[in-house]
Amino acid sequence: MRVVERREQRAGRAEGERVEFVEGGVRGGGQVGTAERRCGGPADGHVEGERVEPAAGTGLVNAAEQRVRAELVADAGPVIAEWRAEGGLRGGPADGRVEGERVEPAAGTGLVNAAEQRVRAELVADAGPVIAEWRAEGGLRGGPADGRVEGERVELGVGAGRGGGPVSAVERQVRERVAEWERRLGDPDDPGNPAGFRALLAADERAELAEGAVAVLHEGGFGAELVPVALGGRLERADVLARVLRPVFRRDVSLGFGHGITSLFAAAPVWASGSPAQRRRIAELLLAGRSVAIAHHALAHANALWQGEFTAASEGEGYLLRGRKDVVINADRAGAVVVFARAGEAGGSHSVLLVDPAEAGGTLTVLPRRISTGMRGCRFAGLEFTDLPVSGEARVGLPGEGVRLALRTFQLNRTLIPAVLLAGADTVLRAAARAAGRPRHGALLAGVFADLLLCDAMATAVLRALHLVPDSAHLGAAAVKYLVPDLLRDDVEELSAVLGASGYDRAGGPGSLQKLLRDMPAASLGHVGTAACQAVLIPQLPVLARESWLRAAEPPAALYAFEQPLPPLDLGALAVAGGSDVLIATLAGAAARLRADPPAGPDGRVAAELAGVLTGELAALRERALALPADSAAALASPSWCALVERYALLAAAGAALGGWEARRGGGGFLADPAWLVLALSRLARRLGLPVAQPPADCVRRVHAEVLARLAGGRSLDLYDTPLAEGGSR
Repeated sequence: MRVVERREQRAGRAEGERVEFVEGGVRGGGQVGTAERRCGGPADGHVEGERVEPAAGTGLVNAAEQRVRAELVADAGPVIAEWRAEGGLRGGPADGRVEGERVEPAAGTGLVNAAEQRVRAELVADAGPVIAEWRAEGGLRGGPADGRVEGERVELGVGAGRGGGPVSAVERQVRERVAEWERRLGDPDDPGNPAGFRALLAADERAELAEGAVAVLHEGGFGAELVPVALGGRLERADVLARVLRPVFRRDVSLGFGHGITSLFAAAPVWASGSPAQRRRIAELLLAGRSVAIAHHALAHANALWQGEFTAASEGEGYLLRGRKDVVINADRAGAVVVFARAGEAGGSHSVLLVDPAEAGGTLTVLPRRISTGMRGCRFAGLEFTDLPVSGEARVGLPGEGVRLALRTFQLNRTLIPAVLLAGADTVLRAAARAAGRPRHGALLAGVFADLLLCDAMATAVLRALHLVPDSAHLGAAAVKYLVPDLLRDDVEELSAVLGASGYDRAGGPGSLQKLLRDMPAASLGHVGTAACQAVLIPQLPVLARESWLRAAEPPAALYAFEQPLPPLDLGALAVAGGSDVLIATLAGAAARLRADPPAGPDGRVAAELAGVLTGELAALRERALALPADSAAALASPSWCALVERYALLAAAGAALGGWEARRGGGGFLADPAWLVLALSRLARRLGLPVAQPPADCVRRVHAEVLARLAGGRSLDLYDTPLAEGGSR
């Protein structure tokens, strides 16, 4: 193997250049029209459509402004992925169905400077009266008379908040795993912590991963989180994996990718279809702390990660591997490479090969590293194979199964990425809440928090769908990957109004803002991620409108019972088309129940009204989908279908939020309160351009109080209310 050593800043960014188009956007506020949506791709049907970004702050901004600022823009032309024509999604039978396929300080013991002590003291002072008032009205019960956030914690049901139900033994073990990683990674605000914000941001400036943080992960056996239990690891549930990864991602997205889930994405085809020997080999590498790289197939007009391709020419009972890709994460240090190579075999266009770089000799050249704008610490290098002999035993799965295998395993990738990016947004919201100090930003903080809960409900429901409804999870996976990264990016940009210049400070937690804004587009694959999700959803929308929406049965209740155990994850069982639309079915069913039996008080009435508005929009979406031509690939390439994907994804998110709230209705704790649901649904309705009233001020106040309570108590701003290593205000 020949390695070319050269470090340089490249003009071509790894995530590709972005181009923006505007079509009917609304600048400077106001509601968004139904036709103003993102689309992608030129008329030739290739994956194109450079992703365009809504303006910062598409949700509620603050009480003074009380307007939605939106700029929804559309790419020029249609989008249907090239690999759809190559066998990824084929036109179906007559019924129209789509087929085819450091240091370890105790929690809260990090160093705190005088300024931080003052900020935390102010937070306690500000939160006290608000929380006390809420308690007096039945929101949070108990606590000392002076209004301080109490220190004693009890074991509660998942996401129940203070006052929830008992915890099962399985859930207790999950919490212990998450707590162990928090303990190992330590207080991120501690300037002496090798896995703290200061060390991580300094490493990002050097375009490196923080070696001290990598050592912490290695010492804790982080690779075992990516290996199935049957092979000696800890991976059994996809939703638990997301929770275990969040302590890493809330500190640094680059660390989570560069020393984490990229190897899982490479291993996923092996877990799904590999031979016992292949599975053992990859498991041994990951358990030893090594990385595994993945070389994707090429997509037309893609960014650098998806440009370039390998071919596998038949040679006896094996292959000769040729080709070049300039950007592969961890190409220069991987113990194995999973290659999607164009083979032109009877089963399909691509086959998957498992290659050992150490055995490649002179037939493999490792190309120079490229420094990217986002995830600067990750090592993006290239690979070039020159007639590398590969035995037939190195093929993963059947000949020509590559595209179908990608569509199966991408369901885990698409769902896991939004679920862990949420932890980075948690960090920025925490920094903004500290910086805000006074209640004037309460509506903004409450609105972003409601978005995080909604995003978490959607991602977690789809992660559980991989286990519970494997024939239908592909729809939710594409929808959550299409929508949630953009919602989170909008939220982070909104918070920049609170953080101001401190969001670009390279020395501490607030500086995570500027880093996250760079990392998120790269982590979500930019416009390619969007176009690929559109290519999955668009061909199926006509069938869903005709056969599923407002008709299909609801999914099992366990989908939203996040504390309940699941059967082991089986990636090989995932379907790539067909099934039922579980999130939309939840929207229809849960909304009907909520309208028939709303919670007492004005909040319950508003929640029921919002649910009705959104189900009305679902009916309208169905009528539009039934009216649009869908009898050919050219018809499905219409920008009108792209606009429907955007609206569909927002309604699917509403279904997840309703399902998550309904599962906790009648219980104790914050998530049983409809306040967060009202905020989340009202923000979705505004993104859809629907005429809804502002949420009640009391809802905003209660959600803001929960933000302050969790900040002061040192707990995560997601569904799980997890204790964090830095502890609370002190």
